[in-house]
Amino acid sequence: MAKDKPDRGEILGIPYNFERPSLGRMLSSYWQPGKGMLVKKPFGIGYTVNLANWRSWAVLLVAGALLVQERNSREADEAAETDDEPVEVIVED
Repeated sequence: MAKDKPDRGEILGIPYNFERPSLGRMLSSYWQPGKGMLVKKPFGIGYTVNLANWRSWAVLLVAGALLVQERNSREADEAAETDDEPVEVIVED
């Protein structure tokens, strides 16, 4: 008879949870007032941000700003590449 593996626990200090997620558990996992910035994920391995902590919002804001800056930079690079036109070079002896 095979022993069932546990659905939740820790491996090397990293939490895991493979129980079937419910809507209530998902919502309560991402909003935990009084807890730190990182909390255990409601499903999967590791940690996630606690949206009840102001530091999480600061991290999300910075990440969003960096994403927008990267997209704008990529669009500017693509626009510069498409504006390349032949240049006439005159060499005098």
